[in-house]
Amino acid sequence: MKMNLPNKLTVLRMIMIPFFMFIIMFPVLGQFWSRIAAALLFGLTALTDMLDGKIARKHNLVTDFGKFMDPVADKLMTIGGYIALLTTISYDRVFFMVFAWATFVVILREIAVTSLRMIVSNKSGGVLAAAILGKIKTVSQIVCILVMILEPAFFGKTFIGEYHVLSYVTVAFMVFMTIWSGLDYVKAYWPLLDPEK
Repeated sequence: MKMNLPNKLTVLRMIMIPFFMFIIMFPVLGQFWSRIAAALLFGLTALTDMLDGKIARKHNLVTDFGKFMDPVADKLMTIGGYIALLTTISYDRVFFMVFAWATFVVILREIAVTSLRMIVSNKSGGVLAAAILGKIKTVSQIVCILVMILEPAFFGKTFIGEYHVLSYVTVAFMVFMTIWSGLDYVKAYWPLLDPEK
């Protein structure tokens, strides 16, 4: 199957996910350099998300494949990052529990919204593109992951690092945007759901 450049970037993003997960979970380069490498690879992975959409809109290369796979790749990227990070913070029980619940909220939202979009797209005869709040949510999740990767590397023995100050702030904002964008989808498409059908 032939794919245009934006769709190739989307597929590339999905291929890169296991690699940055491995680097986070198995710091073979040492804690500092492994986190730098993981952040760079994750940043490049996230960059493909920005590029594929921009190129697709600029050159009129928007396809149903891209509309469907781009959000899927985003979800795999962020959830993969969260799962990998969970394995690195088990030493701090409070932060681990907070982040575990945050990850649960993210996964719950993604399952609910993806299911809702599939039902609505079947009824409307097309694939629904992500809404603006969904895009902001994705950016907040990307920033959260980058902060959580890099905070121990640069602030490990400081007050910020010891108490995960930056991580708590970005996790809180990410969860807020995750819930808000999820409720926005439900509000927008709930009228199209018929419990009798």
